[in-house]
Amino acid sequence: MELNQVYFWTNTIKDWKRLLQPDKYKHVILQSWQELVSRGVVCIYGFVIMPNHLHIVWEMLEPNGKEIPHASFNKFTSHTILADLKQHHPQVLPFFSVDDSDRLHRVWQRDPLAILMDGQEKVEQKIEYMHRNPLHERWNLVDSPENYRWSSAPFYETGLDEWGILTHYKDRF
Repeated sequence: MELNQVYFWTNTIKDWKRLLQPDKYKHVILQSWQELVSRGVVCIYGFVIMPNHLHIVWEMLEPNGKEIPHASFNKFTSHTILADLKQHHPQVLPFFSVDDSDRLHRVWQRDPLAILMDGQEKVEQKIEYMHRNPLHERWNLVDSPENYRWSSAPFYETGLDEWGILTHYKDRF
């Protein structure tokens, strides 16, 4: 992903495991985004956190030290979740084992999907898609998008940003 471009980004848990089902891991994701937003290295226009993946429409504004912000996000969330699994759920760790030379475990699948959003219409389509994800028959998590706490849908419905991380996409496009 290039700096100062808006992307629809999908990040998936290794082997589509439902690792993000517990709220504590959703909080890890939100904590990482809060840190990146507070540092001014990303701008987030919309998101949804599902049990085994997440979608986000965001913009990388500048490097986070020597890293692109999405790499910092993956590193922080992986380390934090793996530390919790080791301490509280060691029986789950084997599901995330890998035979890589640089690591023993992997939380996120390799090569997240990044799609350039080059206009307001595309952004609106992806945000609508994200917000409807929890209603999909596969998940059936809520009855309307704004009732799903783990997305930006409540922000777009009420204007309230529970997590303090969102910028309305119309402020960009």
